[in-house]
Amino acid sequence: MPAPARLKSLIAPLRAAMAEFSQEGVRAALGDIMSDRAVVRLPHPLGDMSGADLYARAYAPLFLAMPDLERRDLIVVAGNDSDGGQWVGCLGHYMGTFAAPLHDIPPSGHLAHIRFHEFYRIEGDKIAEMQAIWDLPELMMQAGAWPMVPSLGRELCVPAPMTQDGLSDHDPQNSRASHDLVIDMLTHLSRHPSEGGPEIMQAERFWHPRVNWYGPAGIGTTRGIAGFRHWHQIPFLNALPDRSGGTSGTLKSHFFSDGAYVAVTGWPNMQMTVTGDGWLGIAPAGQKISMKSLDFWRVENGLIRENWVLVDLLDVYAQLGVDVFARLREFNKARVQGRIPYPVGAA
Repeated sequence: MPAPARLKSLIAPLRAAMAEFSQEGVRAALGDIMSDRAVVRLPHPLGDMSGADLYARAYAPLFLAMPDLERRDLIVVAGNDSDGGQWVGCLGHYMGTFAAPLHDIPPSGHLAHIRFHEFYRIEGDKIAEMQAIWDLPELMMQAGAWPMVPSLGRELCVPAPMTQDGLSDHDPQNSRASHDLVIDMLTHLSRHPSEGGPEIMQAERFWHPRVNWYGPAGIGTTRGIAGFRHWHQIPFLNALPDRSGGTSGTLKSHFFSDGAYVAVTGWPNMQMTVTGDGWLGIAPAGQKISMKSLDFWRVENGLIRENWVLVDLLDVYAQLGVDVFARLREFNKARVQGRIPYPVGAA
């Protein structure tokens, strides 16, 4: 079995157990594949934990909030990073009826979705490390409870790849070319503004003119190079002109490719100083922050056609001294608290 397929097969039972979520099934699947000593890194406010604590601290509250919880994977890719580390990257949605509060987010009683980007590092056929972002701001927006600034891009339940091959086996002959294109793009991206104006990034050389950039809730999705620049890149670069990423200093990013797909994880994998205005309504306080961004790219005919990006925005706000959850509680004091009877509408 080719190496990427074998790695994907190791986590297939866990994905299957979560597709029809039950406490017994998911706990058993986690016990089979994840080392109790695994390092698990989840977004704010969940934080770091061990593999032994993952179900109780992360999945049990999610299952309580969505009693008909299901996992829907849209992309599953695998490969080795530059150090030989073995990774599996998954992108999809947790979906279910939002019937009880989750981290003080009030329930809507309706179908809800939380996008996830989850990366698993495999050692000895076990998960030794997990790095993941769950887009909790997306759930806040669906509940009408997002207490921060509106997104410049559009908010939606982001789709599967246009090619509908996110769960397929991929041609390994394409992997190196896909990887090199993304690395070249990021190298040119980092040259602005220190080495020149926007033209130095050579966007048209790397990005399809109709690229879809699926950003996190709070930033939103953009369409085309112009949409990407106006609704994400310009505000981001104006506010954070000294950003650095990849593998530099204390940062460590893990890139791997699988056919037309390239993925990267790091915890964190960017650092910058908030020196300008206009991004997320954050004041330019001159404060240094780090950022966790877990990304997937799909390459088509030598250009990036789709890019799925999740950033732990709640952690960014926390570093700047803004407690999003405290604001959420203040905004929603007048709402009825607690669990909605489930099934919703049952007598």
